[in-house]
Amino acid sequence: MRNFKKVSQKNLGDILVERGVVNHEQVTKAIAFQKEQGGLLGEIFVELKFATEEDIAQAITSQYGFPYLPLGDYEIDVDVIRTVPENVCRQFCLIPIDKIGKSLTLAMSNPLNTDALEDIELITGCSVQTFVSTATDIKTALNKYYSQPGQGA
Repeated sequence: MRNFKKVSQKNLGDILVERGVVNHEQVTKAIAFQKEQGGLLGEIFVELKFATEEDIAQAITSQYGFPYLPLGDYEIDVDVIRTVPENVCRQFCLIPIDKIGKSLTLAMSNPLNTDALEDIELITGCSVQTFVSTATDIKTALNKYYSQPGQGA
């Protein structure tokens, strides 16, 4: 099991407040919502329209040190796409973006999902490196690459 070391001891809410994305009242509301409904705090901020997906991705980047990769203009080699089955990519909201030898790089909306990382390592036999991207960017890329005939895994 992987343990991710925070590069900042601040929690997500504090980082978003510091950046001027949300205020303390919104953090309190989001935490109350999380206690009631469950779910990931970052997704709750987006669902409540307190923050954008990009705001959350950038905050995770600063909190854990994962690099952020917007996928809008990023071109992915078809052979790299084929390394991970489409259903797994959609299940974990991730997309393979590069492969060098036995090292596979993924873009994920939740790079702290250790189950996803372990599954990908088992499926591919590769060690995995992670970038943060938004769920929307990843879903758009998945639709682009897996909707093409003969391109999906």
